[in-house]
Amino acid sequence: MAHNLPKIISTADLTASEARWIALKKAKYLDQDGIERSWEYAERKTRAKTTGVDAVAVFAVIRSKTNAFPTSTIVIEQYRPPIGKFIIGEFFAYLQLIGLVDEGETIETTAIRELHEETGFRADKVLQISPVIVSDPGMSNANMQLAVLSVTLEDKMETPKPQLEAGEHIVTRVVELSKLQEALDGKLYYDREGFVVDARLSHFVSGYTLAHQLK
Repeated sequence: MAHNLPKIISTADLTASEARWIALKKAKYLDQDGIERSWEYAERKTRAKTTGVDAVAVFAVIRSKTNAFPTSTIVIEQYRPPIGKFIIGEFFAYLQLIGLVDEGETIETTAIRELHEETGFRADKVLQISPVIVSDPGMSNANMQLAVLSVTLEDKMETPKPQLEAGEHIVTRVVELSKLQEALDGKLYYDREGFVVDARLSHFVSGYTLAHQLK
């Protein structure tokens, strides 16, 4: 198996007829002053009709029945061609890890399936499902929901094998919640060169850290 670093070898403009996953749209709307304006944006062609949601972001809370390790979560490292770098995200993403919602699936089912497929961990409980949220509404109408899942292990931390599909290259790392900020700052695992932190994970970690600082 090759272990080469991925890299962009070319880019080109994409015509509407060639685009398989994304469409470029132009919306005309009236603003608060009644003036007609236009806005260009992208939208996914894969949105599930049953849920009206594009993707589910998964935040896994990993605990031990015997308190053998501190409460932890999963972050993933995955190369994303649009920015030409590795993303550090939640199993949300994306860790949060992000999985597209299949037609006919519920958000809960998608979250549990994606967690197991991408990390090997099995959730024992759904702790929370967020309302529909967006991340870049000036650029796209893409949306998602956040699923917080509980993973309870019998004793010590395990290293289950993910069930990645051909062509999927995802590195998962278990990190103690209390050390997430250090991890993203590069003090523990990342030297930051070639890595970029997903904004959603960064926002979560900043909020988590601030909440503890303000106690």
